[in-house]
This record gives sequence, structure tokens and C-alpha cells, in this order.
Amino acid sequence: MVASAEILTAIRELTNSKQLDRTELYALLQDGILAALAKKYGPTVQAEVDIDDDTGQIRVVLLRTVVEEPQDPAREVSLDEARALDAEFQVGDVLEREVPFSEFGRAAVQAAKQRIVQRVREGERTRIKDEFSTKVGELLSGEVQQIERGKLVVMLNKFREAEAIIPYREQNHREHYHQGETIRAVLKRVEDTPKGPRLILSRSDALFVQALFRLEVPEIQQGIVEIRAAAREVGSRTKIAVFSRDDAVDPVGACVGLKGARVQAVVNELGGERIDIVPWSADPERFAKLALAPAKVARVFSDAGSRTIQAIVDEDQLSLAIGRNGQNVRLASELTGWKIDLYSSREWLEKGGEQQLFAAGGDDEVEDLPLGDIAGIDPAVVAVLEAGGYRTLNDILDLERDDFLKLPGIAPAEADRLIQMIDELTTEDESEGAAEEPQDG
Repeated sequence: MVASAEILTAIRELTNSKQLDRTELYALLQDGILAALAKKYGPTVQAEVDIDDDTGQIRVVLLRTVVEEPQDPAREVSLDEARALDAEFQVGDVLEREVPFSEFGRAAVQAAKQRIVQRVREGERTRIKDEFSTKVGELLSGEVQQIERGKLVVMLNKFREAEAIIPYREQNHREHYHQGETIRAVLKRVEDTPKGPRLILSRSDALFVQALFRLEVPEIQQGIVEIRAAAREVGSRTKIAVFSRDDAVDPVGACVGLKGARVQAVVNELGGERIDIVPWSADPERFAKLALAPAKVARVFSDAGSRTIQAIVDEDQLSLAIGRNGQNVRLASELTGWKIDLYSSREWLEKGGEQQLFAAGGDDEVEDLPLGDIAGIDPAVVAVLEAGGYRTLNDILDLERDDFLKLPGIAPAEADRLIQMIDELTTEDESEGAAEEPQDG
């Protein structure tokens, strides 16, 4: 019974530390005993393992098929040997023999323990992967367990078994943490390693800022307001572009909060980092104007082929549009996904752009864009629209909701989204500015 006691002790320790339920416990125990039998009798061994719920007694029965001439002693027994035990045995019958634990031996018991530990680890890896594979972009909290070679090893509050780290490049280097301090970070990705899944957390990625806004802004949690794009230079400045599914809800105002309370909570977590919040637009020219805030942009021209925006600002706005060390225009370019070339009005005139700059038609005129160049329209929807003969923005401006629904493959939700996009592009927005959390410097 010593061997049985050793296995049961190993199981009990694992159960306490890994929080296994009874079903998992019995499955592990059976698997471990089968591993022990394989070590003693061979890998093809067959057996039944029964565990008494009340007493905890384990009964192991070896199963061997009766044959004329055994080829595999682990699972076969000769007819003569079987009939020596019972004259009634026939070829094809199964001989059952109960195996006491005393026969297992030290090596077999060790094999059982190793198999149990292995199965526990595999189950743990699966649980970690299932738990976190759908949580990329979510905020996690924990305690700094260790600091090694620049990376922070974090013990999560709700899943302590998971290996979570914040690599050096994913840290805000204006911040300094010590062992035992609590920390919040966003889950950036889940990596597979030979030791199991590893959670890569970040406090430097723009995903972290988005996760903080989700925490502070109920309208984002409810799906009314969306963060459509974000660009960040950690420790210095972040720009986010927001969009509202409800015309009655101002997305910028929702993120700023009453007296700036919501955005200030995010700024505090980021150690004073500046945050620009701008309305998102499907029109790249309008979006570029908004993204360059707090600078006021006079005119913009786009080249869809090269995905380049030419933005013209007054002389007194040029340094603001460029930003310190080019930061503002750089972040605006990252936010929009378009290359932005800045010109002062004087530079533009000298460049020979007088005709374009003072051409008829104001800023509210909507440029005719290929549907594929409009952000926010799914490529599959673009294909459906083009198949219906609608290839540019002007082609769909006068369509009604029912017109979209007549097209095969356009669902009601997508029709509503298209109508909302058209309304946004064709309605003058009196609040085209950005909300900025001002900071000194």
C-alpha cells in the first residue's frame, strides 16, 4: 500500500494547489496508474481502474485476451495458461487479474506521478489559453512578482497560475515599479512557449490607453461609442479617434466626461501624458483635418493612389500642426493611416497651389471617393455595392436604407451603418475640433 499512498499523496497535493474537481482528479489518477502499468508490463497493456468514492481504495484489474500463441505478452495470454486457472476459458475470452499495488515497484510509481503532473500541466496550459485568447486588448491587474533583466514578471489577481510579463519595450520608461507593487496593464498577445502560454502585457501600447477609456467611459462599454483608431508616443502624447452610433451622444464629450473627469482619470494613470480626442470620420480629408488638432487646418487635398494628404495651415498654425519634434503631424498620420504633408499657406502659394487653394467649393464639399478608400466599409460590402453598380461615394449618396437592403448580402445592420456614414459625411459638423487634455509643456 506504500505505492498507493505515494500516488494518493501526490494527487492530494495537486488537488489543493490546482483546484481540481473530483472528476478531473479521478481521470488524472486513472491515467497515472495506466502509465505505471505501461512501465511494468509494456505500452500496450490494458486494464480497468476503479476508485471507491467512500474509502478511496483503488482496484486495478489487468486485462489480457486469450489466444493460441501470444504475440504481445502485455495484452495476450496463451490458452493453456488461461485454462490452468479455469478450464472453461476459450480463445477470445478476456482473462482478468487484479494487480496489488505492491507489484508496481518504485519505477512504476514514479512514472504514475510524472504522468499525473504532466496531465495537470497540460490542463493548466489549456485553461490559460482558453481564458485569455479572447481577452487581448483587455485590462488586467496584478502584483509585480519579480524584476529580471528589465522585464516585469506579474502575478495576476484572478489567474495566479498564468505566466504574465511586461517586457522592457512594453513599459513606460518614465514609470518605475518595485517588487510587490500593484500594476495594471493591457493584454497585448498570448505567446506559445515550450513551458506553456505566456501573457505579454503592455503599458506602452495604444491598446493600454483604449482599455483605460473603456474602463472610464460607460458609453464605450455599452457599445454606443467606439474608439476607431489610436496612435501613441508613450510618455508624451496619445491621439484617439472616437465615433458614436447614436446621434444624440457626442463621442468626444463622452470620453472627456463632466469637467474632464473621465479623461483626467486616464491621464493620471498615464502619469500626465497628453491626450487628444478627435471625432472619427470615414472621409480621409476630413479625418486628417480633425487629426491635426489642436491646429486649425485651412484646406486639405488627398491622393488616394499614394494615400497622401496635403494639408494647408495658416502661418501661425504651422508650428502647432507640426508639434514638438514633428510629433503632432506624425501621430495624426499614424491615426489616419495616410501620409500627411504639411504646408503653410505661403509655402502652398509658392508651390503653385493658388488655384486649388482658392478654388470654388468650401470645406463642406464631399470629395468623390472610391468606396474601397472609405474607412469603415467592410471589403465584402464594397464588393456587393460594386456588383450593384455603385463604385464611388457619390454613387451611394442619394440611396435610401431600402435601396441598400435590395442588394444581396446587405444586412439591416450594415444598411444602417452605411446610412449613418453618409449622414456623417454630408452633414456639417459644427464641432470639428478636438478635445485635448492640456498639460504644461
